[in-house]
Parts: sequence; C-alpha cells; structure tokens
Amino acid sequence: NKNRKSSEKMTVEPAVEPAVGAAPGSWKEFQQKMKEAEMSAAAIKAFEENYKALVSGQKTTMPESEISPVESLDRLDDVKEPGDVSELLRQTAVLKLNGGLGTSMGLEKAKSLLVVKDDKTFLDLIAQQVKYMRKEYKSETQFILMNSFSTSDDTRSFLKRKHSDLLEEKNIELVQNKSPKVDAETLKPASFPENPDLEWCPPGHGDIYASLIGSGMLDRLIADGIKYLFVSNSDNLGATLDLKLLNYFAESKLGFLMEVADRTEADKKGGHLCYNANKRLCLRESAQCEPEDEVRFQNVQKHKYFNTNNLWIELSQLKQATKGGSMPLPLIKNSKTVDPRDKKSAKVFQLETAMGAAIESFEKAGAIAVPRTRFAPVKTCNDLVCLRSDAYKVTDDFRMQAAVAHPPLIKLDDSHYKLVDQLEELMPTIPSLKYCESLNVQGKVKFDPFVIIKGKQVIKNAGSETKTLSSGT
Repeated sequence: NKNRKSSEKMTVEPAVEPAVGAAPGSWKEFQQKMKEAEMSAAAIKAFEENYKALVSGQKTTMPESEISPVESLDRLDDVKEPGDVSELLRQTAVLKLNGGLGTSMGLEKAKSLLVVKDDKTFLDLIAQQVKYMRKEYKSETQFILMNSFSTSDDTRSFLKRKHSDLLEEKNIELVQNKSPKVDAETLKPASFPENPDLEWCPPGHGDIYASLIGSGMLDRLIADGIKYLFVSNSDNLGATLDLKLLNYFAESKLGFLMEVADRTEADKKGGHLCYNANKRLCLRESAQCEPEDEVRFQNVQKHKYFNTNNLWIELSQLKQATKGGSMPLPLIKNSKTVDPRDKKSAKVFQLETAMGAAIESFEKAGAIAVPRTRFAPVKTCNDLVCLRSDAYKVTDDFRMQAAVAHPPLIKLDDSHYKLVDQLEELMPTIPSLKYCESLNVQGKVKFDPFVIIKGKQVIKNAGSETKTLSSGT
C-alpha cells in the first residue's frame, strides 16, 4: 500500500552534551529501583548498557565514510518452493510484538485489539492464521505474544473471550520489561509521586532479547526442540509465517535473517541497511546520519533497502550472541516529559533499543529482499481506512491481501480524522475504494453508507460545519 512508509518513529540521538557523567551513585539508584520492581538480571544489565551509553556521551552517528551500501540481495521471488515443511514447522515459534498502545491514533488499549476487517481485530486474524497453519500442516507451531505492562491485561482478557484455547498454551505470553525514565537534568531516576507508574516506560522492541533471556523462555524453547523464531509487529498483517522463507532460513544456517524491502522516494527519510566499517550488515537510522550526509542517506538508488521488522532468529546462535547476559544494541534516546499529557512536567529521557539493530551482533547474519506486501503496518487512520475498505480482502488462510492491483493512496485531514473515534464518527461505513486511485479529504466531511469513490478525488469542505456525502454518491 502506497500509504505506508518505512520511516521509523524512533530516533537515535547523540547522548547528552557535555555528558561528563552522571552524579555519583546514580547507577546504584537505578539498580535499586529495578530490583525493587523485581526486574530480571538480564533487564537490569540491558538498562545498564543503555545508561552507560547515555552518560558517556559516546558517538551515535554513522558517517557515510564509514559505511558502504548493500548492492544486491537474494529475493524471495526467486526462492524455490520447499518440499515437506512439517518437521521445520514443529521446530518453529511465531512471536508477535504486541506492546504498543496505538496512542498516536487515540487508543488507550493494545493496538492489536482494534477492529480492522469484518468485525475482526488484528489479534483475531493473527490467531486464525496460526490455527489455520496448524490444521493445514498438522503441526503444533508455537505462538507467543510479547506484551508490555500496558497491553498484557487487555490482551489476556480478549483472548479469554475469543481464543481461550490459545491462552492455555504454556508460552503464549512473554511480558516485555519496563525501564526507569531518566531525569534529563540530573540523570537520576525520574520521580513522579502523583503517579509512580509514569516513572517507567517501555524499553523499545530491542528488549525482546533481555525478555527472552530473563524470563527463561529462551531456554524453555530450546529445551522444547524449537530452533527458529519468526518475529514481526502485530499491526503488520502482511507478516505471515511464509514457508519459502522458513525453508530458506533453515538451509542458510544463518543466526539472524532480516526481511528488507526496496526503498522508494516515499521511504527516503527512514533508515536503511548498509555494511559497517567491519563489513557487517547494520542499520542506519535518520538521526544516526551526519547533517552533511543527508543527501547520500536519502539516495534510494545507493542505499536500496529498509528493514520491515520481520526477523528470523536461530535460537542456539541467539544464545551464543547473548552469552554476556545481554545483546549489545545502539541506544535510542527519546526526549519526553515525565507526564506525556503535561508538557510542563519534568523533562526525561526514555532509553530504548530496536531489535533489528542486533543484525550486527550475530556472527552469521543476512538479509533477503521481500515484496512490499510483507510490509503492511497500520500507523495511521489512512492505513486503517484502506484495509477496512473493499480494496483489501481476507484470504482463506486469514492473510490481508490487496483486492486490486494498486491500492488507493488515502489522505484524510488530520484535524478531523487522526483519531479512531473521530474516523468512526465521520466514516461509520467505509466507502467503496476498489476503483479509487487516490482520495484526499480536506475539512470535516461525513460519509453516509453506500458511497463509491472512483479515480482520483479531492473532497473539500472549507466551512466549519460538517458536510455529508449522502448514500448513492
């Protein structure tokens, strides 16, 4: 879908300047706080690495002179169809990252609980994909949801209502760790007595490695005979367990395989794959780019591939890569306020990491170019409208697939359609979009049922009163 861009919301910023170091004893305060919250040794070690990077002022940029482009990769389209994969499926677990709340779309619950098609939520479709594959291939592929402290309760109660059989499985839930927020002025643990929950934040999806180690799940999976882990975002319905990819990964003997897609002009501000100075594959995000390198960073002919966040991991090699107790990952420093709803509250740093950056920590890592159809995340209401419309359909194996050759480009006015409840008030029934090339809505326009949009359309309401497109339009 042309609406979707690869650019990550995360930014990798230089550490605090002048960053001579934290006040004496600050690390001990974080350590104590995390121990009192019963965080695992792996979680504390991972946070310690991030905190050290923050206070040391270490360089976080990747100059163009120190990297080289990835010229070409194997393409999924050229990979052969596998033979019998039932044994491989028995050795595979599927993990969906389910820690996000979808706050940018006005959601207060797990984003995967949003209805996306025919009264089915993301989580319904994911659960049905897993059940279909198990039945079709007579194989008990393990299924894991990585929830955060914000999404665990919602997700569990939804599964209890709709998919109680999954809730009984032993490894159904991996709960992500939480990290203390860092006071931007003192570099000590942030304090917010009015609501102590706001002193904590999610540590980014790079926490998957510390969570797998600290919870004991990595060892349990290996003991169960699981060799391969397929990881993707729960809001990306294009990221299904592809049997050609599974077979390719198993035959490759790699420890880590990243699915990448071709960068287009729409993706030029997002990160890209490259080789570092040691000739290892790595990711460079936009904020790791020196200002004078921006033109080269955005050259999609030179730096051709972006990370879809669909990853394949071989578990024995993951254990080897994390034998020091944590996975070395570059720091992502997000500047926020301790109360996100109060911009006058104390400034804090949220220390995060991204799981794809682990590509440079594996001895044997690779990437494969996949079609754009495997990257279909829902980041905005524009994406949601497209998927809810007749321009997309659900296949027999519960995948979301474009029903037309070129799905429409949707741009709704952020002032009136940015949040899901705003969208559902103005567009209670999604118009037919299968004959639409692009739709640009400016101003407050309500759509009655049975509206059909064809070709390229700009619908504009310059007034402050709501205008209605009536049925049959």
